[in-house]
Amino acid sequence: MYDVYAIRPDFPVLEQVVYLDNASTSQTPRPVVEAMNEYFFEYAGNYGRGAHRLAQATTEHYENARESVASFFEADPRNVIFTKNTTESINIVAHGREWAPGDRVITSAIEHHSNYLPWVGLSSYGVVLDLVDANHEGIIDPNAVEEKITDSTKLIALSHVSNVFGSVLDIDQVIKIGRKHGVSVLVDAAQSAGEIPLSMKKLAPDYLALPGHKGLLGPQGTGVLIIHDPEELRPTILGGGAVEWVRGCDYELLDPPARFEAGTPNIPGVIGVGRAVEYVKTLGVTNVEKHVTMLARLAAKQLAEIENVTVYGPENRIGVVSFNVADLHPHDVSMMLDETNKICTRSGYHCAMPALLSLGLDGTVRASFGPYNTIEEVNLLTGAVGLIATSLV
Repeated sequence: MYDVYAIRPDFPVLEQVVYLDNASTSQTPRPVVEAMNEYFFEYAGNYGRGAHRLAQATTEHYENARESVASFFEADPRNVIFTKNTTESINIVAHGREWAPGDRVITSAIEHHSNYLPWVGLSSYGVVLDLVDANHEGIIDPNAVEEKITDSTKLIALSHVSNVFGSVLDIDQVIKIGRKHGVSVLVDAAQSAGEIPLSMKKLAPDYLALPGHKGLLGPQGTGVLIIHDPEELRPTILGGGAVEWVRGCDYELLDPPARFEAGTPNIPGVIGVGRAVEYVKTLGVTNVEKHVTMLARLAAKQLAEIENVTVYGPENRIGVVSFNVADLHPHDVSMMLDETNKICTRSGYHCAMPALLSLGLDGTVRASFGPYNTIEEVNLLTGAVGLIATSLV
């Protein structure tokens, strides 16, 4: 049975603060840090380069991490590419596909900038961006996505969970729509990987982009791109470790995934992600989903009952609660929560400016929950917000 209090000692910083900024980055548990330290202290070498024992041990641990991540998402290890974050993963798709003038990409007006600006940037190739509207709670109707599809549509790129609203997209239906029309689908799983079960076998998106440092509880500077068919993408970076041979100006790329991982990778980070997914497995993703959903919905309910507080997003949310206190800037509220109760929240546009501007907002305060957060911490948050809000009356 899932016991939040049993895992909290794995996150020492929780003794000092109430950490509610998990949508930005999670805390990293002791076993993951220990796995990275083991690399530095016991077998540090370069990946895939060298016949000596340290290089061989490094390569073995790195590829074991790939196997762990592949198993976690029920994917073929050859289709798992390690990146430095979700942003890089999405950009690999944006710049690795072949585009022609007039090609169209569908995304939404509530995306994180990382799943918005790469597609905007394709305008230099003549690619047209079609935006699907979300309602005021951040919910996107899959039927609205289908209505945007034309003969020129090549890709649908949408977030599974909104980092502003906590709303959950019906990605299963969107992927079916894409398949029906012969359109590729990219799922931005930045806010769902590790907190909602995801299977490449069951969902079968063309691309799954995700971070190592959020729901997977891995270190920062790590990300993953899982590609259904790696042969349809060209590498966006060329260099050492990605080629079979080079003669003059001719070269031949290695098979995937190596061709997409040129240069020395973030070896300790990847090893950390491999250990992190094993840690999350022991928690059970379904258990984590239930836990963070319960906390977010409880927080939203309690905050909505406070005079002068406005909560944004749907009732059926997961993990994220954005809110504002009347007449106070979100940054001021977030600082007050930190200074008075050591509560760490996010404030601002959350790298999703179009979403908040569409609501006429100059940012929000965002509380986001992880597997180690508790009901007591929710109560502490809402109690502190209540004191701030009632001081305005």
